[in-house]
Amino acid sequence: NHTEILLEAQKEHEIHIYAYTGAKAHKASFFAELCKPYPLVQKLWYDIKVPFDSLAYLNENSYEYTKILHALDRCVSCLKLLAIPSEEFYRSVEQASKYMDEIFYGQICNQNSTDGPLTVAIGHTHIDCAWLWTLKQTREKVQRSFSTVVELMKQYPEYHFMSSQALLYSYLKEEAPEMYEQVKQLIRDGRWECEGSMWVEADCNLSSGESLVRQILYGKRFFKQEFGIDTHILWLPDVFGYSGAMPQILRKSGIDWFVTSKISWNEKDQMPYDTFAWQGIDGTRVNSYFLTAQEKKKNMPPKRFTTYTGNTTPSMVAGTYDRYQQKELNNEALLTFGFGDGGGGPTAEDLEFARRLSKGIPGTPKLKLDFAEHFLKRLEKRIDQNPRLPVWQGELYLEFHRGTYTTISKNKKNNRRGEFLYLNTEWLCNMVQVLLNGSFPQEALKKGWEMLLTNQFHDILPGSSIGAVYDQCDLDYQKIFDIANKEYIRAKHAIAQNISKEEGYIIFNPNSWIGNGTVRWNDRCAYVENIPPKGYACVKNLKTSNSIILNERQLENDF
Repeated sequence: NHTEILLEAQKEHEIHIYAYTGAKAHKASFFAELCKPYPLVQKLWYDIKVPFDSLAYLNENSYEYTKILHALDRCVSCLKLLAIPSEEFYRSVEQASKYMDEIFYGQICNQNSTDGPLTVAIGHTHIDCAWLWTLKQTREKVQRSFSTVVELMKQYPEYHFMSSQALLYSYLKEEAPEMYEQVKQLIRDGRWECEGSMWVEADCNLSSGESLVRQILYGKRFFKQEFGIDTHILWLPDVFGYSGAMPQILRKSGIDWFVTSKISWNEKDQMPYDTFAWQGIDGTRVNSYFLTAQEKKKNMPPKRFTTYTGNTTPSMVAGTYDRYQQKELNNEALLTFGFGDGGGGPTAEDLEFARRLSKGIPGTPKLKLDFAEHFLKRLEKRIDQNPRLPVWQGELYLEFHRGTYTTISKNKKNNRRGEFLYLNTEWLCNMVQVLLNGSFPQEALKKGWEMLLTNQFHDILPGSSIGAVYDQCDLDYQKIFDIANKEYIRAKHAIAQNISKEEGYIIFNPNSWIGNGTVRWNDRCAYVENIPPKGYACVKNLKTSNSIILNERQLENDF
């Protein structure tokens, strides 16, 4: 996607070629060409290209169409195209460029408008931590993508960029510490936005409530410790549906906004609003925004489908605003532009287009490069003045990807085993800490939780990735279990040996209600009663006999 590299003149350069073909073998070809660009010709090409492309969706009889076409005709008439290159041609380029600067962009475009339609754009690269590749390949994707962003920021001082997912930054810190320091500096300089709040963009239906809390805890803590930033947006453009428990979790975690695009992938129904209050099952509300990026087509109404990997072509800048359904509430629409999944984010062409669209091309919303946080804060002020904001109550169900909640069932089972195991391990380790003044295995369990949270990524846990991803999952879950089981057994034995001096059996109850049920040990089972919630009791005599009747026609017990 990024096919040009600027090389400093009159210096030697060593070029390394690296190719990745994906899970299957493909033939890769590489062709290189060295050329010297003429900056003014390149500038004029973009000056003409942007308004010319807007003609594709404007009405041919409209004032805007006529105005643009006439200006482009005047510009192109200045050019001497019979001999390229020649001094005469270069002089004509200067003349045409001056006309576009002074007349078209200087007078015809609406540069100073503050109340018209506005598309707010932020550079972005959505990276699936695993999907058609493994987590190992993502370590390389994040280096390639972030380095591309850093280099383009050197060329375009107005370039603003955002990226979510603490895991990606963690990978960059481990794999490329020098580049990581450059990213940290860009964050301090106010050019790079880290938002998103979660460790990864996690599945929000199969993950437990506690796991969703931990996703936010680990994500927010990483951003706070590494960059001094407290995030306030849950950024999940590509997740396959959202539990009705989430508004409460978000509000209690200090998150003010929920942003997605995926609900637009519904097979049948379009959500009636793009800005609304999402009300959870307990009544808690959180402000929500749906991304609306799509291309505008001539004489065509907006489609249901939108994307989170847009670009800054005039048709998408116009289409993003057209698709936004609540213009009576807000005259701004948010556009995230840039190639994702290791594609490097925005291109130089995106940024050149953005420069010109920021002038206010007739018939196209003005474009403004800004952070998502700034956009949402402005929208929040408008919401405060609007008492009739729509409310959506309960689950945000996605009419798509339904099979992901049964596919790769072993992963679902291992995830749930891990969630229960880590909660019970922490419970017992806390008991050791309180009752025996023991130490809590913070670092060990933190490492295990990070692995568990990573494997809750929305293309891993739901089962939508390639087979190699699940081969790695099997290894990861074994490590996850090994870490917790070691601490679980240590804590359980410490309590049993040091707390109760009575003879008998120590029965632990990890549930939050009084325990009445069956326990098993050494291939035997017994019924116990009145075990305290989140506690234990010493039972002297275990009743191992039972009154079960079992024959060819009968199965009966005490109940």
